[in-house]
Amino acid sequence: MTKRIYILFFLISFSNSYTQVEKEIAPPFNIKTVSFVQNNNNVLPFFKLGDNFELQFDDLFGNEADYYYTITQYNYDWTPSSLAKVEYLNGMDNQRIITYENSFNTLQLYSHYRQQFPNKFNRITKTGNYIIKVFNDEQEIVFSRRFIVYDESVSVASEVRRARDFESINEKQNIELSIKYGDLVLQNPINNVKISIFKNGNWENSISNIKPQYTIGTELIYRYNKETQFWAGNEFYTLDNSQIRVTNNSVGRVTSGDIYNSHLYTNNARKNSVYTYFPDFNGNFVVLNSNAENSQIEADYSWVYFTLNAPDFFDRENIYITGMFNNYVMNEENKMAYNKESGLYEKAILIKQGYTNYQYTIANKNKEIDYKNAIDGNFYQTENNYTILVYYRGNNDRYDSVIGIANTNSEGIRN
Repeated sequence: MTKRIYILFFLISFSNSYTQVEKEIAPPFNIKTVSFVQNNNNVLPFFKLGDNFELQFDDLFGNEADYYYTITQYNYDWTPSSLAKVEYLNGMDNQRIITYENSFNTLQLYSHYRQQFPNKFNRITKTGNYIIKVFNDEQEIVFSRRFIVYDESVSVASEVRRARDFESINEKQNIELSIKYGDLVLQNPINNVKISIFKNGNWENSISNIKPQYTIGTELIYRYNKETQFWAGNEFYTLDNSQIRVTNNSVGRVTSGDIYNSHLYTNNARKNSVYTYFPDFNGNFVVLNSNAENSQIEADYSWVYFTLNAPDFFDRENIYITGMFNNYVMNEENKMAYNKESGLYEKAILIKQGYTNYQYTIANKNKEIDYKNAIDGNFYQTENNYTILVYYRGNNDRYDSVIGIANTNSEGIRN
């Protein structure tokens, strides 16, 4: 009997030690403009339990292919939840996405897919971390996206301040927050309450696993000097090709072939420049054909040609063009190449018509981002959006629920 208990304990320990953190799977080249949508706007993937939202994407093959989806819950650290699917999903997933339209009056053919949640087949019943996976008709995974479902059982107050340490006072932004849970009964909140902080909807630079610094009654206080700091970065660049045949202050030249080509003005590295405010969408994008009624299927695609003048970074091999339009992914599709003749970094990316925020991201060969030496610098005045999510897992609970949310902006940053 003792031997069996030992073997069982060993197997459980072995399984836990190899529990994998679930990562998002980037879509292939033909799948473009993947986004979560509410009220016809691309939004950050944080949704209140019961609210309606959609997953949308385009397939450039335009052959009305069949796609299916599954929804899976995960723990706070994105390891698989121990709940059975019937415990967090009312109904059945692995359903075919039946709402789609083909593009209209565009040079680039595509099929536009929309899947609404909740729907007649399923409804999420618990808060938490989730991943939606999209499969083709051969049950091969095409891509996956994270999203979070929350409730507002606690009150969260937050603000953005300048960093307190002298070394980065001009380059970082610090998030301070407090969580008031009032009459809500929380077991051992110091250990059982967790937070995640997101900047401009980017999963990769989020901050987590920060415990409350101290408590006052039923209020948890987070006023750290370094643990909740973000590199401030700089304002995003904005591409405007909402009128795809027209030049403007971002598009210097337009040519045509099988589809349109938008040649942007050269961007100069801003690291050593004075901070200048430029209105942006904090990394987001807006699909828009100014001359159409339904931009979702009437907005065209164009090859967008980026050029970057960054002489101080000429020896860097891994510079990427990122934003919410490509989920901040760093891959070969958006990796720039150095042109020795012109001394510029260059890249062409296929992007849907409209307004698109983008930035230049520098990373090492392991795709670890070098925030400190950002091409466009770090300025504490930069306007950024921050989202704080509050998790709770009681001593006997089997999943991490999301019990609060707060959104704050650095526009009114304080010293």
